[in-house]
Amino acid sequence: MLIFRGFNHPGLADACALTIGNFDGLHRGHQAMLALLANEARHRGVPSCVMTFEPHPRDYFAALARKPELAPARVGTLRDKLTELARCGVEQTVVMPFDAPLAGQSPQAFITDVLVRGLGARYVLVGDDFRFGAKRAGDYAMLDSAGAAAGFDVARMNSYEVHGLRVSSSAVREALGQGRMQDAERLLGRPYSISGHVVHGRKLGRELGCPTLNLRFAHWKPAASGIFAVQVHGLAGQSLPGVANLGIRPSLDPRDVNGGRVLLETHCLDWPAALGAEGGYGKIIRVELLHKLHDERKYDGLAALKEGMARDCLDARAFFASMHGQTHRQTTRDRI
Repeated sequence: MLIFRGFNHPGLADACALTIGNFDGLHRGHQAMLALLANEARHRGVPSCVMTFEPHPRDYFAALARKPELAPARVGTLRDKLTELARCGVEQTVVMPFDAPLAGQSPQAFITDVLVRGLGARYVLVGDDFRFGAKRAGDYAMLDSAGAAAGFDVARMNSYEVHGLRVSSSAVREALGQGRMQDAERLLGRPYSISGHVVHGRKLGRELGCPTLNLRFAHWKPAASGIFAVQVHGLAGQSLPGVANLGIRPSLDPRDVNGGRVLLETHCLDWPAALGAEGGYGKIIRVELLHKLHDERKYDGLAALKEGMARDCLDARAFFASMHGQTHRQTTRDRI
């Protein structure tokens, strides 16, 4: 998949089949939309293209109003969004910086300058609640009318439902915020995961007998937070069970090397000896958050923190043991 920051690049295709959205989490509704987009692109002989925004428009307006509470919790990082778009077969993605010029652009200017001249859209697919342009003045009817005049087709996709529940980024955020990881998995069509490069931290976990792999979560407000039983992919060619803390680590000094940053700190329950103590740094790993154990806790001192971490490891092992038992029982029933 080709990735572009903005649309003024020579490598961008002259024409495309396009969809537009934030695609936070890339849930099953998004996946259905991208499958339709790919089909329409093939019929027209043009590449499929996604236009998305960074920052999220609501982040921009929350910062402008100096009301951070208005910013939505973020399901996924930009890295994970782009990875999932590529997995869905999208051929090119345009990441638009959402800034004052874009926020103030009239709907007609957006159609003319971005969709027609910038991207050469031959087909535009949007969601049923799509709005665009300054003050969200543009809607589907306006886009459809403009498409007829400018020579591109416009289509709208209705809500996608799973077991009667409308699939949306808001529903995913709610499930993650409440620790309902299985519900989030149903909405996403896969376990919720975070990926990235393993970065150096204070190495306090190593001193406490619980070394961790640290991933930075770029947004300050993750949809999920707390302590989780996890599965780690990307190390030693195997999947490793672990326990992870996603959040701001309230028991630690905020002035440490990653102070103020949201981190996903993952301890592998059985570390591969072949990797050595330093074997994780710089690697790109993916961590699936399978089961929430509890919210972040503030411990009184390192001794209490060490005891809490040990309990979390025991609880994570118990979770994986129960999962193994369920799998074994299901396999036995299948044989019978």
